[in-house]
Amino acid sequence: MSSPASSKRPAPQRLVCAALGVCTLLLGACSSHAQRPAPHPAAKSAPAPSSPPTAPAPSGGAATATVTAPAAAVGSPHPDVPPAARADFDRAVKYMRAGNATEAELGFKQVALQYPQFATPLVDLALLQRKQGQLQQAEESLKSAVAHESGNALAWTELGVTQRMRGQFKDAAASYEQAIAADPRYAPAWRNLGVLADLYLGDPKRALGAFEQYKAITGEEKPVNGWIAELRQRLGIKAPENPATPGAPAPANAPGAPAPGATPAPTPGGAAPANAAAAGATPQAGG
Repeated sequence: MSSPASSKRPAPQRLVCAALGVCTLLLGACSSHAQRPAPHPAAKSAPAPSSPPTAPAPSGGAATATVTAPAAAVGSPHPDVPPAARADFDRAVKYMRAGNATEAELGFKQVALQYPQFATPLVDLALLQRKQGQLQQAEESLKSAVAHESGNALAWTELGVTQRMRGQFKDAAASYEQAIAADPRYAPAWRNLGVLADLYLGDPKRALGAFEQYKAITGEEKPVNGWIAELRQRLGIKAPENPATPGAPAPANAPGAPAPGATPAPTPGGAAPANAAAAGATPQAGG
């Protein structure tokens, strides 16, 4: 039951909130949050597998998709959500919550077809497809999402996650970079890029930069500090003599500090899905 305050939210925000309400369900069942293995002295970047569609986890441990808590994707302002669109979308979300994947998928497809300016239904559709092992279809849905809303950092991140799962590591890195270009402070994209660069691309320097950006944005200490320390050791880079206070954001003029800029309010097309990044999901780290 919606509270009096939530019933007064602007139409776009209500649609986003409805979408984010099911994040926990999908995240629990099919998390796209990439887990980087704990630092290991002998850990090395795993080579790319020779045969997609599914990339095996590196020997050091499992590394799944990336996604974090709900975060609005950056993009141009959306028009008001028509009441009919909101009703159709809410219906699809209810099907998703009830575990009726077939009706939810049909609902998201219908909303996406009628209102292509909103990326969120396509992201949710992709998350459902990915959960069912339909990686190619999920990738196509996400490519359609970013084609309609190129400034949606969440959609770009989920596209990168899907491409990584298909063994398309260079494409995944490009998608994470697109997410970062859309919103430099979208932490899940930085974390996913770090995991991908370290475990799948064999590029520890790039991974270090990504993890340092992720930490500067989130203030997260564990396990990020361990990853950064391990990468610095591998690269022969000494830790700063006067490290910043744990959890404190990097100074605006510090090397590698994220570009300043506020994240705009959530929009229908930029909401996180049910699994980690859109109308029913959202993200947290990984390659």
